Amino acid sequence: MAEAKPGLRKPVFTKVEQLRPGTSGHTLTVKVVNTKMVMQKGRPDGPQSRQMRIAESLVGDETGMIIFTARNDQGIHVM
Repeated sequence: MAEAKPGLRKPVFTKVEQLRPGTSGHTLTVKVVNTKMVMQKGRPDGPQSRQMRIAESLVGDETGMIIFTARNDQGIHVM
């Protein structure tokens, strides 16, 4: 029988209306309404240069909408 990995737990999904300032680690299922790139620039990282990107997206569910700020590849997983 496969052994469960310690620290892994089933995700608990949160609705937008349940979010509170200063909290983190939420799992949401939302629809992206609009997205815009707010900053994109290269930064030196040793021998290779690396791009830094920041985008803001208006996202929401049936309970409300929020601005989601994504850095680099954060939020890239779409179902």
